[in-house]
Amino acid sequence: MQHFHLSQFQDVRHLARLKNAASLKISICIPTLNEAETIGEIVRSIRHELIESISLVDEILVIDSGSDDATRALASEAGAKVFLAAEIAPDLGAQRGKGENLWKALHVAEGGIICYIDGDIVNFHPGFITGLVGPLLTDASIDYVKAYYERPLDRGESTLANGGGRVSEILIRPLLSLFYPELAPILQPLAGEYAARRSLLEMLAFPTGYGVEIAHLIDLLEMGKLANLAQTDLIKRIHRNRDDGELGQMAFALLRVVLRRLERDGKLTLAAALPDLYQTWITEGTGIQRISHLIAEPERAPLRSFSQNKAEVADHMGQRLTSESSRLRLSPP
Repeated sequence: MQHFHLSQFQDVRHLARLKNAASLKISICIPTLNEAETIGEIVRSIRHELIESISLVDEILVIDSGSDDATRALASEAGAKVFLAAEIAPDLGAQRGKGENLWKALHVAEGGIICYIDGDIVNFHPGFITGLVGPLLTDASIDYVKAYYERPLDRGESTLANGGGRVSEILIRPLLSLFYPELAPILQPLAGEYAARRSLLEMLAFPTGYGVEIAHLIDLLEMGKLANLAQTDLIKRIHRNRDDGELGQMAFALLRVVLRRLERDGKLTLAAALPDLYQTWITEGTGIQRISHLIAEPERAPLRSFSQNKAEVADHMGQRLTSESSRLRLSPP
């Protein structure tokens, strides 16, 4: 597995020439839900540095889950194409979650290279993009590039340099070490910043919530694609740290995704169906209150399966029409 550093891709003009020589388009896709504080600056930075100054990026897509703040307006004003996830491919139904937004983005993105970044990055700079698409443009053997970085944890009066990846360290890394040790070298398995060739993304299932990133890694391993995966050091990522309640829900969704794959891959057998109900408790003074959330974490099938099904239906319809036409021509008047 190759490792890169964002400083290796500072010559953006060279990257743009490589992109144009390969007749590629690059789409930046940002899933959002109430990211008004950061989304405008992220979009403006990409547009100014990577579209207007040097045409490396071809489009910026913001796929929104239904924000009730100014996220969509600010993203549009800054120059992004803004979509409500529920309004993309409405015939396929609507789910709510990050993975749903990433999957729906594939329906509207024009790029042969898709670069996903989260919408809550406080210290965003163009290196987040060039560091991820650079390996894809310079090495044809690489199909999927994952970011890694320091993840500071804001503790109010102090900041821990590497305390931000709590779910990764206390849940995902132990699971990978136990069951998928081949993925142990992935430094930030849950990183929301990654770029890939569209042709590969269309072969992957997308859990509709937080499980999408770990699902990709396990499925790439199962497909024998680990040699085509690379990592880029983006130095540091500062974002909104989530509280324990949100992290618990995230961990529940991740466990569902990983356990399904462990059973699929013959690593364990589940004695019963996994429950959808996540339960926790909060204490207020002497009172105890139970908090419950339904977290099913359904999965979207690989986009290529939809294309194949459509092609099979079209082919079947074509054969039927041809047969019908022949029958009509051969029938006596």
